[in-house]
Formats: sequence, structure tokens, C-alpha cells
Amino acid sequence: MPRPPMKTVRQQQLIDATLVSVERHGLHNTTINTISGLAGLSSGLISHYFGGKQGLIEATQKYLLEQLKQALLSRTSGQTLPPLERLQAIVEANFTELQRSRPATKTWLSFWSQAMHEQGLARLQHINSQRLYSNLLFSFKQLLPNADAINAAKQTAAMIDGFWLRSALSPAPEKEFEQAQILCKAFIKAVCMQYGENRCH
Repeated sequence: MPRPPMKTVRQQQLIDATLVSVERHGLHNTTINTISGLAGLSSGLISHYFGGKQGLIEATQKYLLEQLKQALLSRTSGQTLPPLERLQAIVEANFTELQRSRPATKTWLSFWSQAMHEQGLARLQHINSQRLYSNLLFSFKQLLPNADAINAAKQTAAMIDGFWLRSALSPAPEKEFEQAQILCKAFIKAVCMQYGENRCH
């Protein structure tokens, strides 16, 4: 298997270092120096590859978004899943080991706060929200009448985001994340059961 280009390797090192820096210092106290120090790379590479700290911050959020996308694809690509199984896969993709890790959770929380002030981060968060809703709606439409599918998709998206947030802020996040997945899946099944047991297969 060919090695990735050095540029790609260094960019990923800087993104990984950004996650760790935000975990340790918070977003506001994360600097070019804290990131480059953790990465073991020259601070000039941040400007060279990303145009500065803000560009690297946005690249880090894009990385987390891409990992969400890939987590779902790994569970669904190459096979035709029944709608209920695909809905459950969407839940699982939002609670992967990466997405519930301390670096990722602290970075997501920082992004959400900063998105109210930074247009680039706000745009990425909007993409994230719409992608989750669209994925849910696609599967719910195969199980429920259109209006009910829209409501179910909105409710499930809110549950996933809400449970993720509560779990990330919990003193015992790992246990809370596990329970969150169970409760989100139970909600989806309960919604389907309202329209007959045959919809839950």
C-alpha cells in the first residue's frame, strides 16, 4: 500500500494536535504554538497548509464531520439495509469511539460555542445538522407517512444531539454514551411500532 504524501501526513498531525490542544487548553487558549508543539512541527506549517489558526480550526471540524460520514458509510455501503437497520446505523455513527473521545467531545463543544461568532464554523455546523436530518428522513420516509417521517426525523436528530451533549458533559460520559445509543434506538423502534409491527423489520 503506497504511503500518503508528506503534506497529508503533516496536515493530519496538525489536526490531531489541534484536538489534543483544545482538550487540554480549550479553544481560546489553543494557539499556533500549542498546536505545533504537540505536533512536533514548525509553527510555520500551520500558515503554509491552512492559512493560519482559524483555517486549521475549520479543517479540524471538517475532519470530525468526515469521520461521522465515514462511520455511517462503513456501516451501510455495499449492502441494502432495511430502513430500521439504517436508522440504527445512523445512531451508532454518531456515537463512535472517536466522536465520544475527550479530545473530540471538548472540540465539538468548543466549536458549537464559537459557531455563534464565526461564520465558517456556523456553516460547517449547519452542514452537519442538515446531513443528520436528511439521513434520518430518507429512512423514515420508507416507514412512515411523509408528515410523520419529517416529525420523526426532527425528533430523532434532536435526541441524538441532546443525548450526545448530556453525555459529553456528564461526570461518567462513557456510561452515558452507551445509554444514549440504547435510548435513541428504542425511540426509533417505538415510533415505527405506532404504525404496526411490520414496519419495524
